[in-house]
Amino acid sequence: MQISKSFKILICLFLLVLFTQQSYSETNYSKNLVVHQNPVDIEKLSFKDLELNDVDLSKNKGNIMILNFWATWCAPCKKEMPSLDKLSEFYPNLKIYPVNLEKPNKNKTVKFYEDLNIKNLKIYFDPEFELVKLFKLRGLPISILINKEGKEFARVIGEIDFFDDSFKKFLEQYF
Repeated sequence: MQISKSFKILICLFLLVLFTQQSYSETNYSKNLVVHQNPVDIEKLSFKDLELNDVDLSKNKGNIMILNFWATWCAPCKKEMPSLDKLSEFYPNLKIYPVNLEKPNKNKTVKFYEDLNIKNLKIYFDPEFELVKLFKLRGLPISILINKEGKEFARVIGEIDFFDDSFKKFLEQYF
């Protein structure tokens, strides 16, 4: 049985389109981004630092903030964390709070950061899952983007490359 030359070309074109689409979607953050037409008020924004001291961001307005929710067992979290670290270094005025959603375990979490060579981000916890309830989180990773007025203006559902040029350009409009 012989396959015609035009059929082979058609198959090659199909595969080319398929692979192009797949690689585009891996770098296209917009499919994971939900931008609110009207930013959402956040009444209380508190969690714990690595030493389990209280961190209250309710009155920390004036900066763009990202709350990134993750866990050490989450493969997509592990994949995106280095880009979040890089973003933090690139924009020193951007406040990034990676909040681990596991039972606080200092050694396990520090090892996770060391394994990924995370240098610019601190470690935070939500031991009572107050933020999980507040933001109605489902799945990981999820990042909440907060404007200078302390309101949620967008959220990223799932993994993205935070250092992607298109995401940085999106973010810059809020500075």
